[in-house]
Amino acid sequence: MTEEKTGLARLEEEGEIAADYLEELLDITDLDGDLDIDVENGRSIVAIVSEEYGDRWLKRLVGGDGEVLDALQELTRLAVQAKTGDRSRLMLDVADYRKGIKEQLQKQASEAIARVKESGEAQSMDPMNPFERKVVHDAVKAAGLSSNSAGVEPNRYVVIEPA
Repeated sequence: MTEEKTGLARLEEEGEIAADYLEELLDITDLDGDLDIDVENGRSIVAIVSEEYGDRWLKRLVGGDGEVLDALQELTRLAVQAKTGDRSRLMLDVADYRKGIKEQLQKQASEAIARVKESGEAQSMDPMNPFERKVVHDAVKAAGLSSNSAGVEPNRYVVIEPA
């Protein structure tokens, strides 16, 4: 990647490369889906959605607990890295799976933030994967509090602390 490509242009390029890779995958697997590309919080976001047939068929790309989606995201990041030479932090969503998780986590984080503000004491959350922890850290930061991750994978969790 050239030095002139920085910031938004670099992230948009990541999204385009990822979309090309994922279009090929959808063709190979004979799945129908539309690709939405966006940039949010300093990372490319690519979503595979299906309006015509609903998301029922795409859920196979998510897996039971998102494990297939996590693997697909890593493969997509590797495809982007192979083209750009730079490590990608791209976020992939399929059938709004991560969107639903994000909304649920933001609600849980808001409740925990309220408890911390009321009690003045730190609050530990349940263990989470890196994506989930990032969602909570962002919500805590937006609320004006601080947070950190503790524990060892796969049992890392977020601790929310008073301001």
